[in-house]
Amino acid sequence: MTRVGAKTVQFERLQAIGVDETNSRRGHDYISLFVDLAAKRLLFATPGKDAQTFEKFCEDLQAHGGNSEAIAEVSMDLSPAFQKGAAEHLPNAQVTFDRFHLMKLINEAVDVVRKGEVYSQPDLKKSRWLWLKNPGKLSAKQSAKLQELLKNQNLKTAQAYQFRLTFQEIFTIQNRHQGAVLLKAWMENAKASGLPPLVKVTYTLMNHWDGILRWFESQITNGILEGFNSLLQSAKAKARGYRTHKNFINMAYLILGKLDLRLPT
Repeated sequence: MTRVGAKTVQFERLQAIGVDETNSRRGHDYISLFVDLAAKRLLFATPGKDAQTFEKFCEDLQAHGGNSEAIAEVSMDLSPAFQKGAAEHLPNAQVTFDRFHLMKLINEAVDVVRKGEVYSQPDLKKSRWLWLKNPGKLSAKQSAKLQELLKNQNLKTAQAYQFRLTFQEIFTIQNRHQGAVLLKAWMENAKASGLPPLVKVTYTLMNHWDGILRWFESQITNGILEGFNSLLQSAKAKARGYRTHKNFINMAYLILGKLDLRLPT
């Protein structure tokens, strides 16, 4: 069975989904998006970002011929509400914590270190994106400035930056055991660094260990959802906002649901 207006989709074959929230209006007003990672299409959208969004998704899935027990993989951020929802309503799904959200945690830690050091190191002013962008995304001018800053062996921000690069490199590996060994070594070194923001991250990683390691097997991410979120926010800006959740969700289905709007012949 299919959603009205949608292309034929085998909901009963659905195995891997991604879930994330997006801002629907100003303030803390969110819509949760459930995406078929294989087909790269929006399956379901609903107001809120709590555990009940999973219940609503599973009800909609069943109404369209799907089975929540058949879903084997789910990618998400570290939201406790999403974790609770998955545990309660997707009994056979293994959780993968999205590596892009993990990198966001690392980037935030690096930036906290920079902000704490900027008063004693004036050269760090207006250098935020030098440390947070991937080296390949920097302009020649930015790259040259970064290399100049890295010459300062006592710069705590430079030390945090090296941890960032190493962490990112670990997630190019596709072996769970090797990934676990490297992550444990990274965490021990981060704890020994004496940089409180990085030490804090290590405890977050430990508290979400199984879902982090799952990535080395599942290789799924919420990358498609990040792109979807950008499209939705762009559409919202062009429309100067949407007055109701219903209007925003309908727009989301039109843009992301791969709907077949051809009239029957």
